[in-house]
Amino acid sequence: MASIPSGARPKRLRPALAWKSIRGAFAVFFLLSFWLPFGYAQSSGKTSGRGSEQGSGDLPFLDLETPLRMNFSGSWEKDFRRSDSWQDELNRMMRLRQEQANNQRSGTRSGGGPAISIGNINLNSGRRSSVVDLARLAEYISRQNLLTIVQDRYQVRIEREGEAPLVCGVDNGSQEVFTSVHGSEVCSWENQRLLFVITLPGDITITHRFTVSSDRELLQMVTGVRSKGSAPFNLRQAFNRYDAAPNQYKCIQTLSRGNVCSQETELE
Repeated sequence: MASIPSGARPKRLRPALAWKSIRGAFAVFFLLSFWLPFGYAQSSGKTSGRGSEQGSGDLPFLDLETPLRMNFSGSWEKDFRRSDSWQDELNRMMRLRQEQANNQRSGTRSGGGPAISIGNINLNSGRRSSVVDLARLAEYISRQNLLTIVQDRYQVRIEREGEAPLVCGVDNGSQEVFTSVHGSEVCSWENQRLLFVITLPGDITITHRFTVSSDRELLQMVTGVRSKGSAPFNLRQAFNRYDAAPNQYKCIQTLSRGNVCSQETELE
């Protein structure tokens, strides 16, 4: 019997070896396609579990139910150059009212619209003092040169020297701050503006609107005062951020002497 050359034997075995290799590759692919997603899901679940247990304090938690607000916090000093003078604003307001009164008497209308009401204030009947009173009240309310604002994720607290603080939560909608026989106070948010409305006896309404610049370097407070049947008198105040020095005075409330303050000194 003739012997088969050794070099011809691999040629007849190559198809079988190739088929075995293909079947093996399909088997490996099938196993990988089945086990990899399952194993990844298991490992990712463990990883996320460990992340929630161990790294919960590493990243801030975003609560979608809590609205995002501008940050008003800081120490603020009045910028007199950018702020309104109550006397200048009063004179401007009185000039406008005089022009409106003249237009009403002559029957003319400005801008093609209806005649502008002057709000129960007749400049010729001695009622000018009521407008002056509103202006003086607005100036007295906004007399503070410094503001200190503390804000967290729950509320904003505006400290004013000589006045009660203005406090408002960060929630949407109107929020009642207090109500009593002496008046009421509510606050709300108008987009990124903070609004306080204070109602006093005698139908006097005081409003404070606070806005802060995007770089948090400029704060604006618009105070409006109005009485029943009159237009509001608005006074705009601007404040610049500054770095407040540490408080060097310690105050305590006593029964006999009231509020007693002493200067703190560092021990050497």
